[in-house]
Amino acid sequence: MLGRPFRTRGRPWDEDMDTYPSQPSWHLKIPPPIWGMAMLILAFIVDRFFGTPFVFRSTPLAVVVGVAGLLLSGWGERTFAWEGTDILPASPTNKKLVTRGPFRYTRNPMYSGLVLMALGFALYFGTVAFYILPVLLFLLCNFSFIPFEEAKMQRQFGDQYTDYLRRVRRWV
Repeated sequence: MLGRPFRTRGRPWDEDMDTYPSQPSWHLKIPPPIWGMAMLILAFIVDRFFGTPFVFRSTPLAVVVGVAGLLLSGWGERTFAWEGTDILPASPTNKKLVTRGPFRYTRNPMYSGLVLMALGFALYFGTVAFYILPVLLFLLCNFSFIPFEEAKMQRQFGDQYTDYLRRVRRWV
């Protein structure tokens, strides 16, 4: 199931979020937008030097999807700023459990927005190398960043966070 945390050691799936490591590994210290930019550059290099098959290209659709992703991420970031809590995934704690704004609809609007922006790039360039980008970002966020953050929030906010998990979906 996609909703369970992924661990790098021990059992790969575990229902108990308290067992997820409390210290971030090296890759969690690199913010997801940096990962996205690195993957975008890599997709560009692979596409230009090796050429990848054409899939589908639509500039208008790319703009709509990319801008929607940018707005969603921006809304989430502004909501965090308004609430005065930390935006970095590897932060040791969060000052507040944010449940308003886009967080009423999805627990991860910034990650959702990042994946939508990556999909916008894929729609613009239209080749396999770029379509792999949103898939890789989704996998990185869903199986690495989000489980770490969910475990951290569960430890910090307990029943309040458990209630939030029941009410709001991870992605959409």
